[in-house]
Amino acid sequence: MVNRVKGSLQGQLRPQDRLRILGSGWVQSVSSADGYRKMYRVFAIACGVLALAGCSSLNLDALKPAPPMDTVRFESDPPGAEARVSNGQTCRTPCALALPANATYNVTFTLNGYQPGAETLEVASIGDNTMQLRPNPVVVQLAPAAPPPKPRKAIRKRPAAKPKPKVPKQAAPPAAKPAAPPAAAAPPPPPPPPAQAQPSPWPPAQR
Repeated sequence: MVNRVKGSLQGQLRPQDRLRILGSGWVQSVSSADGYRKMYRVFAIACGVLALAGCSSLNLDALKPAPPMDTVRFESDPPGAEARVSNGQTCRTPCALALPANATYNVTFTLNGYQPGAETLEVASIGDNTMQLRPNPVVVQLAPAAPPPKPRKAIRKRPAAKPKPKVPKQAAPPAAKPAAPPAAAAPPPPPPPPAQAQPSPWPPAQR
């Protein structure tokens, strides 16, 4: 059907009309190609802007090389203590941990029934510019913890005694004076002397 229409058109169209149609089609194809190129340029510019924005938001530390790792061994006396590094890594002694050798770390040791211990790991440089952590191994002596204090017995306080009512003191009667001793009886008077007979004025009678 399409071929018939084309054939009929070709038979009816004049050569001038054919040139016009061909010219208009070429112009449309050229204009469409220019539009595609413009769209491609806009798309490329947008992709470049997004890429630059993403690069600016990225952390530059991710581009740095990874720090060297050093394996550190941890021991305690008695064994079985929990070794906790300041970067969050933990293990149970005796054990070993791989740590980045680019910073200083604090290590704590805890064990039930013993006082906690601590040690510091520092970065040391070797002759060939190799970074390592020292000391290695880390050995800690744990001291026994002091026994807990005995609980004190609760002392019950006795209720305070009620104060007794005060009784007014009665005045004591005056003490009786001791009776005076009886006076000594006076000695009886001496008997009178015997009466002397008086001489009679009359001569005694003769017998």
